[in-house]
Amino acid sequence: MRRTRYPGGVETEAGREIADALGLLLKRTTRARLYQQLTEGLGEGVDELTYPVLSGLARTGPRSAADLAQEVGLDRSNVTRRASRLETAGLLRREPDPADRRATLLVLTEHGEQTVQATRDRLTDRITATLSTWPPTEATTFARQLHRFVTEGPFTADEG
Repeated sequence: MRRTRYPGGVETEAGREIADALGLLLKRTTRARLYQQLTEGLGEGVDELTYPVLSGLARTGPRSAADLAQEVGLDRSNVTRRASRLETAGLLRREPDPADRRATLLVLTEHGEQTVQATRDRLTDRITATLSTWPPTEATTFARQLHRFVTEGPFTADEG
């Protein structure tokens, strides 16, 4: 197999290894298992199905169900159903959209914000525990390089 060398000495093989790892990371079953672990015991309405809606609202701020659906990769009807469960549990509320009186925005409640913080703390703890077996300089370098890859790599939105 012919390897292509890119500037900085990166070869095609490194790209393949990263692509394979991302494939595993992005698998629906991998995400569902992680969401289940992060939401376990956090109360009624919070589970691996509602987590993307809760997390998406925390990331983007108030959104219509249609806009949030695009953000989290679900269709509008799924977002609406999951938002109803979260609303019943007191984690979000619906408010009129000041820009369009016919539309409604989904907004996290204080309880919803606390729940998102709990899931993020759990995720941070899991990552920290995994990295605790790594030499500190490797963990720091990995964190820096992963951030760079995500902000400069193929996931960057095309602004053009």
